Amino acid sequence: MKIISIFNNKGGVGKSTLGFHLAFALSELGKKTLMIDLDPQCNLTICGIETEALHKIWAEEDDYIDDFESASVKDSTKILETPRSIHFLLKPTEDGLSDLDILPPTVKLDTYLDLIPGRLSIHKFENKLAERWTGAYQGDSLAIRTITKIREICNLYAEKGGYEYIIIDTSPSLGILNKTIISTVDGFFIPAQPDMFSLYGIRNIGNSLDIWKKDFDTIYNLISTTKRDKFPKDFVQFLGFTIYNAKPYGESNEYHLAQAHYSYVQQIPNVIQDFIKKSNRIYLTDEQLRTPIGKTAVIHTHNTFPAVSQALHCPMWKVPEKYSELQKTNSTWLAEHKIEVNHGNFGKYKKTLEQYKEFANDLLSRIENLDGND
Repeated sequence: MKIISIFNNKGGVGKSTLGFHLAFALSELGKKTLMIDLDPQCNLTICGIETEALHKIWAEEDDYIDDFESASVKDSTKILETPRSIHFLLKPTEDGLSDLDILPPTVKLDTYLDLIPGRLSIHKFENKLAERWTGAYQGDSLAIRTITKIREICNLYAEKGGYEYIIIDTSPSLGILNKTIISTVDGFFIPAQPDMFSLYGIRNIGNSLDIWKKDFDTIYNLISTTKRDKFPKDFVQFLGFTIYNAKPYGESNEYHLAQAHYSYVQQIPNVIQDFIKKSNRIYLTDEQLRTPIGKTAVIHTHNTFPAVSQALHCPMWKVPEKYSELQKTNSTWLAEHKIEVNHGNFGKYKKTLEQYKEFANDLLSRIENLDGND
């Protein structure tokens, strides 16, 4: 099992949309996949779950998020029979309580795809991370448990559900929550747009990785072997970048981008080489470093397609089927939400499946290289 995160210090690049479609593409390829939404904005969750269903999950958890111990006295078992948010799963550790005896089920999205929803209150766990961080240098058990709990949850669900891949969505922040996530997953990749902001975002990530690795190396050298086993064997590896949601132009360059945008794309590999150290990209070949993941498969924007996809809570290639079904069974709902899909675009919607499969297969080839760590 590999834990992979999608990360960019620049917001608004379509990170959650890409993660959502990547996970569905992995499912289409027969890969058992779990998505975990650790972005406080919960965009990945919103893509996958209808608002009413998400509200029910959150409402049932409210008392537990306020005071887990008191809420557990009233009913500690029934709530574990239905899907719970990632913050709920982290809450016992946040409050210094015993771990859950039962792993709640996940939200089923596709044949081989499940989701652990996000929750807006995850900032509370981040605050606790900040409070306990210095304790990790002294080997404090609760501090170590807090830092490694996200990875432990991934491992527990992988063991229970047989997941091959776990995809974690993150915010654009370089704060302590993302420091913990990125430093304890196996690999990450960066979706970028062809602009100056993405170049600086990559620089910031590279500089932060260097600092984070030094922090974790210090912790590793100070704690016992048993506690060290809770962390990944090796520090996180960079899997590459992809250009995402860029507007195509009739230019003759390899990515069919406007020349100004193309010039930024050409600079990305050099920025990666300069700011993401070789130790964080050991298994990335020179060709992989210089080439967007999936090459041109998912580079170009699909205009309004992702918005329709999110409204219908399905990947773009399933929009025609979902829309046709709703026309027959719930046309009033479509009208109320002002969702209208041109039947002439059905073919374009369906074509996105092959594009995301191409992207997913290239990413899988890079993930497989991580086995060199074993």
